[in-house]
Amino acid sequence: MRTCVSAAMLLIVTGCAATGDFTRTTVDLGVVVSDMDKAAAFYKDGLGFTEVPGFDVPTAMAGDSGLSDYKPFHVRVMVLSDEETATKVKLVAFPDAPGTRSDNAFIHTTLGVSYLTLYVSDITAAVERARKAGAAPLAKGPILLPERFPANTYLALVRDPDGNMIELVGPKKE
Repeated sequence: MRTCVSAAMLLIVTGCAATGDFTRTTVDLGVVVSDMDKAAAFYKDGLGFTEVPGFDVPTAMAGDSGLSDYKPFHVRVMVLSDEETATKVKLVAFPDAPGTRSDNAFIHTTLGVSYLTLYVSDITAAVERARKAGAAPLAKGPILLPERFPANTYLALVRDPDGNMIELVGPKKE
C-alpha cells in the first residue's frame, strides 16, 4: 500500500473557553513543514494564499509554553484575505530537528487534524493553480457533490509538498 504522509498540525484558538466569549470566530492552523520555502511557495502559488508578516518564537517562549523543547522558530503566516479576523495558516519548520510524518493516505488513517478545506469561487481555476504548483487532484477529482449541497458544487483534493491534504470546494465556472 502506498503511504502518503502529513506534517504535524496544530489548531490554535484565540480567546476564552466560555461559549460566546471568543475574541475571534475563526481558528488559526499551524502546519509544521519540512521545507519552509517550498511550503510557502505552494501555499501562495498553488493555493492562492497571501503572505503577511510573520513572527519569531524565541527559545524561552518556545520551551516555557510547551510549543517546542526550547527550539526557537520563525512562523510564516498565510491568509486568504486582508480581513483582521481571516483564518491564518501558520507555517513552521525545524530544519535541525525534523519531525516524523504521519500516515495521511486518507483522512481516516491518522487521528487528529487531517485536512484543510478551502472554499473557492472557481474549482477549475483552483485545481489548475494547484496543478501548476505540482499538486494534481487526487482520485477522480474534481467530483460533483450530491444534491444536498448547493447546485454545481465540486470537491477536489490535492496535497501540499509534505503530503497534507487540502480540500478545494466550489462551483465550476462555465
